[in-house]
Amino acid sequence: MDSGSHGSGGMKGGMGGLFGGGAPEYSNTELAGVPLTGMSPLSPYLNVDPRYLIQDTDEFILPTGANKTRGRFELAFFTIGGSCITGAAFGAINGLRMSIKDTRDMGWSKPRNVQILNMVTRQGASWANTLGSVALLYSVFGVAIEKARGAEDDVNTVAAGTLTGMLFKSSSGLKGVARGGLAGLALSGAYALYNNWDHLTGSSKSSRLY
Repeated sequence: MDSGSHGSGGMKGGMGGLFGGGAPEYSNTELAGVPLTGMSPLSPYLNVDPRYLIQDTDEFILPTGANKTRGRFELAFFTIGGSCITGAAFGAINGLRMSIKDTRDMGWSKPRNVQILNMVTRQGASWANTLGSVALLYSVFGVAIEKARGAEDDVNTVAAGTLTGMLFKSSSGLKGVARGGLAGLALSGAYALYNNWDHLTGSSKSSRLY
């Protein structure tokens, strides 16, 4: 019996030496006293502290000196594209309403369907072009004013809106320029007021979208 136990022990030692040295063996009683503070098993094969998996703040990989919020140049693409889509949808609905009203005396036939389709397409393209042009002017003015001032605030928003309205109505003379500037000032001012309403009312949460 003794020779058998010594033989098995020698075989274990030899196998341990063959695979990089014999590792110390611990009994379940010894392992039971090892503290595992904060360790919670996520699976039978992995023990990890779940506190390392919970992030309290957003983490971004940003270039040096960059902000976590998107600037006017990045938002310009979304603004122009969204304005074109909105204008196309509104124009299509308006064209459908107008075409049905104009052709109410006609029966449902191929000429009426063609006329309705033409009106929907024409109105959709017209409104998409109009809103897209306004969004393009607003974005260009906003980016230019931001670069000139070196700051990003609501002054840029109001100034860009005012200049957009003035330039958009510049073909209507001085009165048209004045009316367009006032309309742009009113819309951009209302937009800036809406974005800062929580801040003005003293709330801790404020959202600012330019």
